[in-house]
Amino acid sequence: MSEERDDDLVPVSVRLGEVVPPEDPEDWTKPLTWVAAAGMLLGPLLAVAWFVVAPPATSTPIQPGSLLLAAGVAAGAALTGGTQQGWLRASTATLATALFAALVTVLVGAVMAGERPVGEAPPTLAHAFAAAVAGVCGAVAAAPPAAVLARLPRRAPRVLVPGAIGAGVAGLVVALLLGTAQAV
Repeated sequence: MSEERDDDLVPVSVRLGEVVPPEDPEDWTKPLTWVAAAGMLLGPLLAVAWFVVAPPATSTPIQPGSLLLAAGVAAGAALTGGTQQGWLRASTATLATALFAALVTVLVGAVMAGERPVGEAPPTLAHAFAAAVAGVCGAVAAAPPAAVLARLPRRAPRVLVPGAIGAGVAGLVVALLLGTAQAV
């Protein structure tokens, strides 16, 4: 009798010798999956483009690339958060995406650093780090509006409002970080 109960707990496909994998939760044929992936990679791709085309020469003065990179990390996080339904998923996706993008952005800055001067951070790493920290701060500011707007049926306000808030806060934080570094 206990063998019958054990058989009931095992799926039919396993009992018949054929294991069927579960459905893939991430269907890469759906457009929103690509939008979410683009949001995760926006900051790191901007870092690669900036450091290849016109890398910063010094690490202290704020540059337009620093502002753009910080805003890209925060706006990309808001873009990914805007693809989610429900307040918890939207806010969590916004924060998790910012952390991922910040980590990869700092790694890009370290890889693109080239020579490492003694006593000073390489310019690419310094700007990538400041922009990553500012981008995460912007995502923290964007997460509550993302949670509130997650109920809306249209995606545009779910992305644009938190994205604008996050990019604005990120711009202010990177200006404070690199501005105070310049004063010191």
